[in-house]
Amino acid sequence: MLFDSVEYAVLLVAAFAGVWLLARFRLARTLLLLSASYIFYGFWNWKYLGLIFLSSSHDYLVGRALGRVRAPAGRKALLGASVVVNLGILCAFKYFDFFVDSAADLLAGLGFAVSRFHLGLVLPVGISFYTFQTLSYTIDVFRGRLEPTRSYPGYLLFVSFFPQLVAGPIVRASHLLPQLDRGPVLTAERGSRALFLIGVGLAKKVVIADFLGAHLADKVFSDPSMYSSVECLAGVYAYAFQIYADFSAYSDIAIGSAALLGFDIPLNFDAPYRSASLREFWRRWHISLSTWLRDYLYIPLGGSRHGRGRTAVSLLATMLLGGLWHGAALTFVFWGAIHGLALATTRLVPRPRFIDGVPPALRRALGVLVTFHVVCAAWVFFRAPDFRVAGRIFESIAALDLGVENLSWSVLAVLAVAFATHWIPAAWIERARRGFHALPAPLQAATLLAVILAVHRLARVEVQPFIYFQF
Repeated sequence: MLFDSVEYAVLLVAAFAGVWLLARFRLARTLLLLSASYIFYGFWNWKYLGLIFLSSSHDYLVGRALGRVRAPAGRKALLGASVVVNLGILCAFKYFDFFVDSAADLLAGLGFAVSRFHLGLVLPVGISFYTFQTLSYTIDVFRGRLEPTRSYPGYLLFVSFFPQLVAGPIVRASHLLPQLDRGPVLTAERGSRALFLIGVGLAKKVVIADFLGAHLADKVFSDPSMYSSVECLAGVYAYAFQIYADFSAYSDIAIGSAALLGFDIPLNFDAPYRSASLREFWRRWHISLSTWLRDYLYIPLGGSRHGRGRTAVSLLATMLLGGLWHGAALTFVFWGAIHGLALATTRLVPRPRFIDGVPPALRRALGVLVTFHVVCAAWVFFRAPDFRVAGRIFESIAALDLGVENLSWSVLAVLAVAFATHWIPAAWIERARRGFHALPAPLQAATLLAVILAVHRLARVEVQPFIYFQF
């Protein structure tokens, strides 16, 4: 069920009406939202409803047991059960065949022929997201930072809450569970902000992400040898803004949908391509994942507490696992390695002294330029189906062929708009939001409907599933 489908609009409207009719009745409200969430997830593949139900039920019971057990050994065993079950399910569906093939290729390189056994399982949509979400709960309860919830339906809803179920943001239990307990809150200001975010998200998705993907990025990455250096470079830029517009659009619509239902979901993107360093980039890009990796992986590995060398190793390990989280392919691991090595280098190599003499504005501009291109170089491996295609992209760019026959003015215009929107002052966006809020509620709804109709007409391409659904 896509966010820009009629089915989703019907589900959201029905959930909205039901939530506010049952606002004072916690159990009935929770069961209504849980039913809506399972209907939403069941649209992808109803067979996997049992998987998310069993995973959620297991961690609910682990959390309750952690609330009773005080012996360190017992608590570690319970946390271990949560980690093993959740990561075991994730590995079986997402990584088993990948590890089998990788091991077989390694043994073949050493001269040993082995047979390959594949499970051939279809990857459940959103499994990486809800696995991290439910793990954050058991880890926080184990650490004593969160009291185990007593509400079984509430916990099932926390894991499956449909606005952010299949592609985030990854919401912490400490943030969402209290809201589910105390009930929804909706003001006129929050409602108008929600509609504004949904409209902006739909525009990003259809006008920018889908258009750039269909008209440039997908073509370049399918056969880079057919395009000039300039066109391949433009294709890489197009993918950088496609994945940002696509993923941030999902987050915008998720945040807006949750707000209409009376719940707050945290910001997930903050103009990441304005970053002057990779460290800043990861504070702005997929914030819920980067903070999850920081709190549950990087810091437990040692963080920055044991010297620069240990910090560099922790950063590299975190980003390698972050790359693997995105997909069962060596290209994703390599993408993580690029970020990990670059982050580690900034910790190990002192900043050159001559940089201090550069004016701050120019220093930041150069930092943004370098950071953006490092990120784009890494995106090549993230997007390319294999290393061969990635290599051809770089070979084509290095050939310095200046042909532009395949670059239309419409693509260049959308690419320019995508870049320019990154630099719109926050005050301007807030002013537009307030102007939208000043409209009467019926006119706000009519404006949102007009935006939906307009963006579909202007895009002229078939709406595509969100990119992060595959993870």
